[in-house]
Order: sequence, then C-alpha cells, then structure tokens
Amino acid sequence: MNNAGNETETETETDHSSDSLVWAEETETFHPVLSDCWKIMIIDDDEAVHSVTRLALRHFLFEERKLEFISGYSGDEAKTLIALHPDTAIILLDVVMEDDEAGLKVARYIREELKNFFVRIILRTGQAGQAPEEKVIIDYDINDYKEKTELTARKLFTTIVAALRAYRDIITIDSNREGLEKIIEASASIFKVQSMTKFTSGVLRQLVAILGLRKNSLYCQASGFAACNTGGEFRIMAATGDYEKYLNEKVKNVLPPAILNELNTVFNTKQSMCFGNRFIGYCHSNAGSESIIYLESLQCLSRVQKDLVSVFFNNVSTAFDNLYLSEQLANDQMEMLFTLGEMAESRSYETGVHIKRVARYSKLFALKYGLCEEEASRLQLASSMHDIGKLAIEDSILKKPSQLTSEEFAIIKQHSLTGYKILKSSNRPLFTTAAVVALQHHEKFDGTGYPNGLAGDNIHIYGRITAIADVFDALSSNRVYRPAWELDKVLEYMKDQKGKHFDPDLVDILFSNLDEFLKIMNDAV
Repeated sequence: MNNAGNETETETETDHSSDSLVWAEETETFHPVLSDCWKIMIIDDDEAVHSVTRLALRHFLFEERKLEFISGYSGDEAKTLIALHPDTAIILLDVVMEDDEAGLKVARYIREELKNFFVRIILRTGQAGQAPEEKVIIDYDINDYKEKTELTARKLFTTIVAALRAYRDIITIDSNREGLEKIIEASASIFKVQSMTKFTSGVLRQLVAILGLRKNSLYCQASGFAACNTGGEFRIMAATGDYEKYLNEKVKNVLPPAILNELNTVFNTKQSMCFGNRFIGYCHSNAGSESIIYLESLQCLSRVQKDLVSVFFNNVSTAFDNLYLSEQLANDQMEMLFTLGEMAESRSYETGVHIKRVARYSKLFALKYGLCEEEASRLQLASSMHDIGKLAIEDSILKKPSQLTSEEFAIIKQHSLTGYKILKSSNRPLFTTAAVVALQHHEKFDGTGYPNGLAGDNIHIYGRITAIADVFDALSSNRVYRPAWELDKVLEYMKDQKGKHFDPDLVDILFSNLDEFLKIMNDAV
C-alpha cells in the first residue's frame, strides 16, 4: 500500500451503478466484485464532516485503488444511496440525523432488508450517550464504532485501511464460494451430456459463468471457442462472440500464427495457461483425446479465478475421459448395427448406403415430429435393423432381378416377424426400439400393410417413421430390379400415399423440410 493518489467525488444525485461489476439481472442475490476504486459512503447531516473526511483521505490509496466518495445527509437518503450502490465498501454512518436513531435504522435496513452483509458499517457519533457502544455493537450488525472526537486523521486512515482489508477478504471468500458453487452445478450438468459437441459447448458456457463473463458485465465482449481433436486436427465444436461464425472450422485456419504458437505451448505442457488477455484451457482423456477452450478479450484473471479454473478443469477432465470412452463405445455399436443391417439388405454398395440414409432420415423425421434428441438418436440406430429378418431369406429370392411370385413374396413378408423374434429377447431400449421397427415398418396407415394389418396410431410412431423413410429412400435409389425414380415422381407418390401407406403428419413433415431431406439424399454417406 502507498498513500499517493487522488480521490473522486460522487454527489447524492449522481448514479454510479454502472461503474462496477453489478449484474442487473441478479437482484435476488448480490455478489459484489472488486472494481477500480473503493466506494466510501459518508452519511452525516453535517456538511463539515463530509469536507473534513474527504480532506483527510484525499491522497489515500489501498492496493493501487483510489477512493470514490458518495455523500448523503439523512437516513432516508442513505437508504436510497446504498440501494443504488450495493458495492459500497464502507459506510461512515452518523447516528443522530433527522431523528435520534436514524443511523441505526439505516444499519438495520442494510442488513435485514437489502441483505447486504458485505459493506463495512462504521458508526460515527458525536453523542455517544444516544447510542451506547456496548448496546449498539450487540443489537446491530455494525463493524466499528467511533466517537467523532476520537477520529483524528491518522486514526481515520487506520480505520479505513482495516475496514477495506476486511471487505476485500470477504469479497474474496464470497467469490470462491460462488465459483465453487458454479463448478458443482457445472460438473453435475456436463456429466449428464452424452454428445461431445454438447459437452464442449457446455464447458465453454460454464467457464464463462465461472469467470463472471455474464450478460451486462464489463467483460461481456469476451469471445472464444471450444475445439476437439478430430482426425489429428482441432475443429471448433462450440463458439461465442466473434468465433460463432467459425463452427466446424479447423482452428489452424482461424487463429493467427502468434496465438497458434501459444496453443502449441499449451499442448506441449498439457496445462491451462493465460497469455495476457487470453485464456487457453486444456483437457485430455486417458485414451489420448484432447480438447481446448479458448477465450480472449479478458481482463487478466485474478488468482482466485485461476484457482477456480484449475478446480473446474480437473472435474472436466474426468468427465471428458468418461464421455470419450462412451462415445467410442457408441460409435463401435453404431458400426456394428449398420454392418448387420447391410448384411441383411445385401452386399451391394447401394443397399449398404440405403441403411445409413434411412437411419438419418428416421432421425430427422423423429426430431421434426417432436421426439427428444435421445429418442431420435436411438431410432436412428434402431432403424438400421429394420430388415434384419432378411438374414433368413435365401439370396435366390432376396436378389431376384425379376418380379417375385406370390409364393416368393409371402416368404419375403416373413422377414418382419423374423426380425422381431431376433430382437425382442433383449430388454435394452435400443433393441426394444429395433424390435418394434422390424415388426411394424411394413404396416400401412390405412391398415392394408403386414404382418398384422395395423392402422393409424395403432402403428407405433417408430414403425410409421421407418416406413416412410424406407420407401422414400428405396424409390430414390437404384435397385437390382429397377433404376431409381426421378425425384418428381417420388414426391408425387409420397403425396398420393398420404393417409394410405403413410402417416399424413409425416408426409407434411417431409414436404415442409424437403431441403433437409434432399441434403441427406445427396450427401456422401
């Protein structure tokens, strides 16, 4: 600490609520942060007290921050001011003003109504008999009691320093507590996520919250992204601010060489690091996968913030490791199901691609219909097994290039029930879904389908979705017995079968979102 500097003055009518980090949207619980100056509120009905206090502290500095004075001359005015300036560090409060207990009423108002337990309240009285020190200290939550006659310039200086140290320490403790609460909440949230993209997005969002980069803060312009190492290169999976336009881009194509060198330093040390106003967080799994969180345009992080980030990333690393292993298992499972589905269809390239397109169509239909992401993803996997029963059909029938006889078609129709029998023995959600799909994907909305002649909503939504996805792709694709139909002819057929073969709502979804379905059709799978 040194004592060379200049104070600033704030008159009663001036609003300085924007001078510090006060979150307008969080009125229910106030969490002050340390700003560029210490707010000192002088509440006294004697103008001379204001002048003398400013004069005595005119060169005061504490931890390189100067003082900002706020003056009020009555208890009522004090209540208004402290509500406007909840980040006030110290209030020098007279007891006797418009009435004998005006200051005491203000102290009670601050603690009990505003719930502000951070500001240090120092009572200053010229009439000690009106407010005995022992009684006031016990009955009111104040932090110091001074008679005006004993407050020399030197003692005022000492009193202010001691109060500011206490205020600073309380704010630090509260910041730690708030940050740790956010880490606990964030950890609980991100541990539930099953998608790497959502995981990285969640980590980025939670880190912004932990560091206080919230809406209406001075740091609201902070920009950044979360990236994962995919195929040997980092790609941006989630972003905020200036980087939102770079989703799915390679990091090396987005950042300048100097910052890429900083990233390399982080990769080599495998530690989260700060570089000026930039923060780079590093996560890795035991399986070797890596991800980074990059934030820029930050004020230099405090020691408290760095400690919180360190704790947060320790938790994140565990979650990241678990999620990476879970995603690997899910990918292996998906490949296995697609392979089985392809085996059931045929060994040709076209039908192998058919399985994957039907799966993607099914998920899109499910999401547009209103199923949740988890259920839609499960249907995507399950739909790849819709023809698993064809494994029991001889190739001479399955691959016959000419029209099937009625006897051969009867054999083909058995694949629905055969597939159901293969899959129904498991009670795992994926396989119970796949069993429904296998059994019902040839049912028709008007009740003319097979094997059970179900109609309307008696056909499970999984069966209805897979039915329209299967036919839409089959008609659009080459088959051994016919070439692909032209798109116009396919769409005309889908319209014609609305309410007959297909659920009318699903036909409407197809035409309302045709561009998205055509993108799947034209994508290389």
